[in-house]
Amino acid sequence: MRRLETHVDTASATYRAYREHNLALADELRTTLHAAKHERTQKALDRLAEQDKLTVRRRLELLLDPGTPFLEFSALAANRHYDGEAPQALLVTGIGVVSGREVVVIANDSSLKGGAWYPITTRKIVRALEIALENGLPVVHMLDSGGANLHLQDEIYATAGHIFKQQCQLSAAGIAQLAVVFGYCTAGAAYTPTLCDQTIMVRERGAIFLAGPPLVKAATGEIVSTEDLGGADMHTSVSGVADYAVDSEVDALELARDVIAMWARRGKADVDRRAPEPPYHDPLELYGIIPDDVKKQFEMREVIARIVDGSLFHEFKPDYGDTLVTGWAFLWGMKVGILGNNGVIYSEAANKAATFMQLCDRDGIPLLFLHNVTGFMVGREYERRGITKDGAKMLMVQANVTVPKLSVLCHASQGAGNYAMSGRTWDPRFLYAWPNSRSSIMGPEVAADTLTHVRVSALRRQGTDPTPEEIASIRDDVIAHFEETYHSYYLTSDLRDDGLIDPTDTRNTLGMSLSAVLNTPIVRTPGGVLRI
Repeated sequence: MRRLETHVDTASATYRAYREHNLALADELRTTLHAAKHERTQKALDRLAEQDKLTVRRRLELLLDPGTPFLEFSALAANRHYDGEAPQALLVTGIGVVSGREVVVIANDSSLKGGAWYPITTRKIVRALEIALENGLPVVHMLDSGGANLHLQDEIYATAGHIFKQQCQLSAAGIAQLAVVFGYCTAGAAYTPTLCDQTIMVRERGAIFLAGPPLVKAATGEIVSTEDLGGADMHTSVSGVADYAVDSEVDALELARDVIAMWARRGKADVDRRAPEPPYHDPLELYGIIPDDVKKQFEMREVIARIVDGSLFHEFKPDYGDTLVTGWAFLWGMKVGILGNNGVIYSEAANKAATFMQLCDRDGIPLLFLHNVTGFMVGREYERRGITKDGAKMLMVQANVTVPKLSVLCHASQGAGNYAMSGRTWDPRFLYAWPNSRSSIMGPEVAADTLTHVRVSALRRQGTDPTPEEIASIRDDVIAHFEETYHSYYLTSDLRDDGLIDPTDTRNTLGMSLSAVLNTPIVRTPGGVLRI
């Protein structure tokens, strides 16, 4: 491998302007994340204290091994939905280290709305369990929720069943699950702890039942207390639904660590490894490399040089299909095959990508996709040269490789280019986005031109000739809609990624993600490699 050279002029006006712009985005991201994770009204905090409950963040601190990182998912989920009343979708999910073992944590945040489930909450749980299934990771469920938000029950009901199905699939796969019950688990939510291998309950706080005392009275006339109906002592000494009863949340989390310490350790997948080393080129320079406008281009090799070990990279076909960079590197000592866009995808780039992915699939090398793509090239000449056919080859190979795939939206990620680079709907193991990134079926201006033409043509067929002002209004409405819905904050709010990350955190985020995927064997695909 050779060290990537840099051609960045850190003294240039362009670099300084980009750096100022991206530092502001990074500061906005930090501020927004802090608010979503930690900022709660005093009234909400007082309510938790009255109930002798800890905040979800304090529970995490007590569960995780001290000094170890926590790879949090979708920390800004629902922040642009439900009028902002459900930050993080009232749920914390991620991968952490407990008693020396990597585990997926799913933790209700009951500081607001009693930790009620919103539609995005259920989707966030489903995504966390999907990550556990794909990567063979045990799960700790930290349960404290008031149940479904009944005003949105139709959307919740449509997805919540997946949660229990996935729990059954985890059990069938021999993947351990532990429930720690801090609050109520009512109705369908009662199945989450009962589908786990072991369950810990906090006395006088935790409860599991299909119907609470008021509903039991309404349905049967029976009058029964919460503790007698579904409390910790009843379930651990009479029904056998739970396994351990403790007196406090601190005791529950200490016991949870002991239980997890008894779980069998799993070996990591056998992949090429070497001693990790930091990038030779300074990752902080990414702030001055990424443009201040998604329509402006940059050199993806400059990004790769600030993410991978030693800034060392063996490039595949460096002089062919140059709008897509392909090659091998090590990231935190783990070998990866990298595909990074330098703009639009031409036939040559698509064919190069297809061959490169086959090579990585044959050798069991995880793939990392770095998105900066506006789509596949269009036009008469390119159609005659077979761009659709060549794009289909890239899609076919990418969809069917068996090695793990990780994606980062670094800038633009538009149209079929997003699909070809393993966007969300193409099921990468993990997908992250930078705050400057934008993703949609096409850019706002192109969409505005297209839809304005369609609407104006329709009006004229109906006998109406819109004025220039009316045409401008139609175009402005389309642009406003696209500007909102292709923005990184909207997309992460709707779980279109696994989280917004600061560009300078990319290396660490990917390192933890690669460590997670190596908990399952990497299957090498037999067969020849086509020189497409």
